[in-house]
Amino acid sequence: MYADEAPSSVLPPATPPVSGSCRCPAVALVRCPHGGETPKVLPELLDACAEEAPLRGLYGKHVLLKPNLVTARPLACTSPAVVASACRWLLDQGAHVRVADSPGFGTASAVARKIGLSDALAPLGLRVEALDAPQRLALDTGVHFPVSRLALESDLILSAARVKAHSQMRLTLSVKNLFGCVSGLRKAVIHTAQGQDPDFFAACLAALQSALPPAAGLLDGIIAMHGTGPSNGAPFPLGLLAASSSCVALDEALCTILGCPTEDVPLAAALMRRGHADCLANGCRPRYPLLQPAECAVEDFRVPAHLLHTSFRPWRLLKSCLRRFWLSFKS
Repeated sequence: MYADEAPSSVLPPATPPVSGSCRCPAVALVRCPHGGETPKVLPELLDACAEEAPLRGLYGKHVLLKPNLVTARPLACTSPAVVASACRWLLDQGAHVRVADSPGFGTASAVARKIGLSDALAPLGLRVEALDAPQRLALDTGVHFPVSRLALESDLILSAARVKAHSQMRLTLSVKNLFGCVSGLRKAVIHTAQGQDPDFFAACLAALQSALPPAAGLLDGIIAMHGTGPSNGAPFPLGLLAASSSCVALDEALCTILGCPTEDVPLAAALMRRGHADCLANGCRPRYPLLQPAECAVEDFRVPAHLLHTSFRPWRLLKSCLRRFWLSFKS
């Protein structure tokens, strides 16, 4: 359901689907209306996907759990209970776990401390780190993204995002969350430089997903954010946790659940156009070992109809720089 009226847009020509056998990744969906149920429900969710790469055989692997720590507002971030429960599950598999993000506003450690994530991770012997030390990563769209070395050197990235509407990308889910692997303020610079062309920006995000190490997805939809986002929307009691060995298949399932056609989500459309094998339009046939998307569907989740493609103007970039410096100084 759209929050306002949108002008029609023209998408670039489609490319042929990726060749090969039909993909059938597991997409696990489970109801979780209350955050207190997370430690019990989340292991079941991840176990349902654990027989498929890249979640299979994690013993000794270096796993980056990448939450969404966009700013120090609890609704804007992945729930501490979800992050901590996922970390405990990964540690139980014998993985070496690091938790890191690179917010455009503030620092990862400051955001984590303010929302209670630092306290939630302390019993596990983990802390939130910064996705810094960038390396220049060439994308097949002809641009370079400065991506954190920690992300590039991981065996697996578990993208743990909150389900949110997004003023620039309509929805932000597990694939969009991978953009946080771009270090610090450089994300805001890229938003400013490429964000005014939504199709090209979405194509770059899709190319980044393909260039990163293998990624699995985990979505925190216990309390989602709708109306607008990624930080100023309204709470929506979706009551859902979701996971998959494929971020792309997971996000398409959430588009169905939220009643938002994938072709209307710029990033989902970009993944389809580049022929990603985990898109329904390109022959993917996901398996649902727990609930079916139809059992979780809602009708009143609102997303922006008019996308704010210029949401990161230079004055906002300057404001972000000053705020980040101040928060770093305070911490």
